[in-house]
Amino acid sequence: MADISADTTANNNLNAQMEPGLRPSLPPPTLETGAVGWLRHNLFSSWVNAILTVLALYILYLIIPPFLAWAVFDATWTVPPLAAGVEDHPPQFADCRANAGACWIFVEARLPQFVYGFYTAEQRWRVDIVFLILAVSIFGLLSERIKRKKELAIFFFAIFPILAFWLLYGGLGLEVVETRLWGGFMLTLILSGIGIVFSLPLGVLLALGRRSDLPVVHMLCVVMIEFVRGVPLITILFMANVMLPFFLPPGVEFNVLLRVLLGVTIFAAAYMAEVVRGGLQALPKGQYEGAMAMGLGYWQMMRLIILPQALRIAIPGIVNNFISLTQDTTLVAIVGLYDFLNIVRAGSRDTNWLGTEIEGYVFCALVYWIFCFAMSRYSMHLERKLHTGHKKR
Repeated sequence: MADISADTTANNNLNAQMEPGLRPSLPPPTLETGAVGWLRHNLFSSWVNAILTVLALYILYLIIPPFLAWAVFDATWTVPPLAAGVEDHPPQFADCRANAGACWIFVEARLPQFVYGFYTAEQRWRVDIVFLILAVSIFGLLSERIKRKKELAIFFFAIFPILAFWLLYGGLGLEVVETRLWGGFMLTLILSGIGIVFSLPLGVLLALGRRSDLPVVHMLCVVMIEFVRGVPLITILFMANVMLPFFLPPGVEFNVLLRVLLGVTIFAAAYMAEVVRGGLQALPKGQYEGAMAMGLGYWQMMRLIILPQALRIAIPGIVNNFISLTQDTTLVAIVGLYDFLNIVRAGSRDTNWLGTEIEGYVFCALVYWIFCFAMSRYSMHLERKLHTGHKKR
């Protein structure tokens, strides 16, 4: 009887294992997982994709090795030591002529001017302090580990601009540095930073005004947005620099940098208004009706219900405008300001550095790419964080 019971139990276990729902899972095919599976699904999923992949790899093979040889392996990174009996170096570029690679000593020699513009060496500590405070403030505002965001925001938007202007311009015990001496990466950061900070709230107001039921407000906002969007930024800068003084009372003068900042901010705000308006129109009508049913006024409804959702939807477009604004600051060269790109271009025209334009442009491209890529990555982080039902990664 014991043998019969044991056989019956073994048969039952075997039948249970043979049932489809209880069978052990088999490992996935090797060609469907890991690196091989990724390559198969993304690069070689069809014969057309396979041809395009091979063609792209061949193009990269033609571009990357020569570029690495020029930029890294055959490049001149430092000034060679003086030869015996030689008291001084010849013109700096002469040290690069023997090599076929890039002349990075041009960037090394001109880097202080690229960063600080025409500040003297004794005054550059003021710019360093502004950079340090700016970096710490932005980290505090963006980091989730830092608390007391309200106090940080008040300092960043109300106190820091006054402190930064005092440090950069001078007065009250500091030597005055005229704005015509501002330049380089510092000037680019000022133009893009002020444009970003002021264009967003101004763009929100223009977007709300364009959707307003008040005919005068609606018409004024439409005219301003369409006029600014209908002309290039060069035209706006030209008008701000040349035409604006004609509309001012006699004896009243605007600083050139202030005029450029005004033009850049208005230009960016017009484009920002359309991005925000797209976010407002993407919201269903029920959000507006629900807010009004709760008894909220217009500004309460916008501040608490509508704008938080609209701005969340418009994050990709907003950051795209910020990136475009950062890149468009190079156009201020037409009004005589030496932004980052313009001061690099001017440095390569020095008689000691003739022929180093490519090195300067590559260096500029790398710096712009780092900042623009950082903004795009943070935009993606915000999208993942604020998207409802999406797990934070």
